[in-house]
Amino acid sequence: MGKVIRIGTRESQLAVWQATKVQQLLLQTNFPSELVFIKSEGDIDLQTPLYEMGVQGIFTKSLDIALLHNKIDIAVHSMKDVPTQMAQGIVQAAVLERASYKDLLVYKNNEFVNGEWLMVNEEPLKFEALFTIPHSPFTIATSSIRRKAQWLNRFPNHTLENLRGNVNTRLKKVVESNWQGAIFAAAGLERINLRPENSIELDWMLPAPAQGAIMVVCREADDFCLEACNNFNHTDTAICTKIERDFLRQLLGGCSTPISALATVKDNELIFKGNILSVDGKEKVTVEKTVFIDESNDLGKIAATWLLQNGGQKIADGIRNGTK
Repeated sequence: MGKVIRIGTRESQLAVWQATKVQQLLLQTNFPSELVFIKSEGDIDLQTPLYEMGVQGIFTKSLDIALLHNKIDIAVHSMKDVPTQMAQGIVQAAVLERASYKDLLVYKNNEFVNGEWLMVNEEPLKFEALFTIPHSPFTIATSSIRRKAQWLNRFPNHTLENLRGNVNTRLKKVVESNWQGAIFAAAGLERINLRPENSIELDWMLPAPAQGAIMVVCREADDFCLEACNNFNHTDTAICTKIERDFLRQLLGGCSTPISALATVKDNELIFKGNILSVDGKEKVTVEKTVFIDESNDLGKIAATWLLQNGGQKIADGIRNGTK
């Protein structure tokens, strides 16, 4: 029997699903493996808002340490949680094909009819208008500073509450709270079949860099694991997420900032959209660029430089100084 690859994973239902997916992909090319469960700091402290915890690597640090100490051979991460500057000695081994990159709102049934419409004066009121009517202040929950900033940019009179915990815990909190709803990553709910009927995709909300993608990492010198994982690396997803993460790193480098990015491939072109907002959502700068795929390697850096030169620098400086 050949080497059994030890797959490091957090213990949440979603993390185990992701690790099991990698295990299945390895088995398809005759690489046996086993799961090794590791707790992360982000799983232990479920009260402090992520943006107050020094969130950079909060869900990946424990797995990185286990990897460098040779307790595991590969680690599986939600790619949006991985710092743009990975720990020395650890490299990207594969990126799985991306699932949905969208955010979605899980809402209280008593605020909606059929998920999107509410009748006002015998006329159907669309989702957007529902949140702007003055009859009641709306409260929406999220642990993401990016989602908070984009929501406040669109709905400046709303209140945003902190929401922490694994997917199951957060869904339970929505039901038990007085909030009108909470924002989740669509991929996380859909992968473990927990997306409620009372949810709607926020097509206007730009995702976190690499949202919806899964990354596998290993030790830099581990040629065996690099070869094993390369068999299921998805090229288009790897290209797009690299550009998005380059954009993030060029701007600020952290996932605890209101920076969004999305790269998609259509025919032979790569379409990029990105933005940066002030934490309170009052200021926003966006960038959009389209290039041929074979000219896209530095697109994330180019887009970030353009954004900084066209109003983004002021917002970035304010975030660093704690004034935005």
